[in-house]
Amino acid sequence: MWFLGLFSCALLSFLNQFFGYRTEPLVITQITVQVATLPIGRFMASALPATKFRIPGFGSKEFSLNPGPFNMKEHVLITIFANAGSGFGNGTVYAVSIVTIIKAFYGRSISFFSSWLLIMTTQVMGYGWAGILRKYVVEPAHMWWPSTLVQISLFTTLHEKEENKDGKRPIARVKFFVIALVCSFCWYVFPGYLFQTVQSISLACLVFPHSVTAHQIGSGMNGLGIGAFTLDWTTVASFLFSPLVSPFFAIVNVFIGYALIIYLVMPVSYWGLNLFNAKTFPIYSSDLFTAQGQEYNVSLIVNKKFEIDFPEYEKLGTVHMSTFFAITYGFGFATIAATVTHVALFYGREIYSRYQASSREKPDVHTRLMRNYKDIPSWWFYLLLAISILLGLVLCIFFKKDVQMPWWGLLFAAALAFFFTLPISIITATTNQTPGLNIITEYIMGAILPGQPITNVCFKTYGYISMAQAVAFLSDFKLGHYMKIPPRSMFLVQFIGTMLAGTINLGVGWWLLSSVENICHKNLLPANSPWTCPGDKVFFDASVIWGLVGPKRIFGSLGEYSTLNWFFLGGLLGPVVVWLLHKAFPSQAWIPLIN
Repeated sequence: MWFLGLFSCALLSFLNQFFGYRTEPLVITQITVQVATLPIGRFMASALPATKFRIPGFGSKEFSLNPGPFNMKEHVLITIFANAGSGFGNGTVYAVSIVTIIKAFYGRSISFFSSWLLIMTTQVMGYGWAGILRKYVVEPAHMWWPSTLVQISLFTTLHEKEENKDGKRPIARVKFFVIALVCSFCWYVFPGYLFQTVQSISLACLVFPHSVTAHQIGSGMNGLGIGAFTLDWTTVASFLFSPLVSPFFAIVNVFIGYALIIYLVMPVSYWGLNLFNAKTFPIYSSDLFTAQGQEYNVSLIVNKKFEIDFPEYEKLGTVHMSTFFAITYGFGFATIAATVTHVALFYGREIYSRYQASSREKPDVHTRLMRNYKDIPSWWFYLLLAISILLGLVLCIFFKKDVQMPWWGLLFAAALAFFFTLPISIITATTNQTPGLNIITEYIMGAILPGQPITNVCFKTYGYISMAQAVAFLSDFKLGHYMKIPPRSMFLVQFIGTMLAGTINLGVGWWLLSSVENICHKNLLPANSPWTCPGDKVFFDASVIWGLVGPKRIFGSLGEYSTLNWFFLGGLLGPVVVWLLHKAFPSQAWIPLIN
């Protein structure tokens, strides 16, 4: 288990970071390892010697290269290792983007040790309070975590033998899985290599190839994508992950939100109202622009102290965004506000009752079976949290020139992440959708300390990723809960895998940033260069909007997008309307599924 787990974690960390800078980032998830390690594990179990030996310093304890047959619990732990290597489904460690924008976009320096300390503390801090929240989102049976059920189904398919109860010979699950895998692999040759056009087919663009309006409406790459479709599954699952994992009501919620923005809000805003001078800018873009629609040269407004240069900023003018980019920020404001209200109204009483009755509540069958194993002492989590915060304070105090952020910013970010972990965990456990804290954390620190871009992204990473890592930790623990994995083994695998993955991600990123000239600058790279860093470009633009320029000059009294703040109020009141409808029509079971 340890060999395959560590190797798969290291391999996925390297590959995901390497491909993360490419124009079309490739994310290799733990499912690849989940499938590949089964035959490898069984081969090792049959080939390795079972001889036992002792290691000096470990007393009379005996070890063996072959402890026995390859079993499902080993397989689960290897998959947890691989999940850490894939950034828990996100590909890479989020904090590496801070290193990337400092070195590649801002052209400044940061030490390797500061970078490593930043990555380690942001990755494991959330584990501290996640362990304390297990009884609220792991033990309850109705907190079912849809994504874990997909993995359980695959584990069952790969390991358990089917019994023929009616005398017929139905197709075996493993055989069906292999057929589906081979067909999927063969089909991907067409959209991936032979006919890449089918990755995004726009009917409007095919009919009117020279019409700008047709491209704005129909292009799936640079427009609204109305009437466009794809024959490439990786395109379908690239942003919100596989729709096969999410429950149907969650997919309906996502589709209605998508249709509202694409089919109603955007056409009215762009062609009807010309909102925020929409027609001056591309209809779909995450870039930043001047008032005349030219690309904003951020390097001109950064001084030697890594802060905003106000005289140069006044010359260049205010920062502008595409209307689509601005509106999605507005809906992001509404999402985070609605998360708090929704959980308070629909789950608040349950959370409070579980808090009061946690010591005397009757556990379900999974929880009763898990009590056969030694539980993790609470002091493990408290100690991990204390060490993470202490190291974070060391980073903020003694290496402030690298991260800019004051020590109180770390404590504030940790408190914010802790506050949101429980409600967002509940949303994820029931809908498989995880709202992010990136926008609200950017907004808060941008309002407190404007003009400091690295302060802003560090605060965002501590506030957002600490929460996201806590949710990922709880999701893996639910998988272990279902599969009856000893809690202490789960904790060690998650912790070691996270440390290893973060270190390798940083090493690969540092190597590419140092060896590929002009990486992330598509205007300075050869025409066929794959290194354009699309994800890091968005991260950089966010650091300019929220950190360097600050929300006051964009979303506040000095900016053009102040009306978007009303989305916060809409997000707060939206779940109230749904809750009132649920109280008025309690027999309608579909109403509380609106979120």
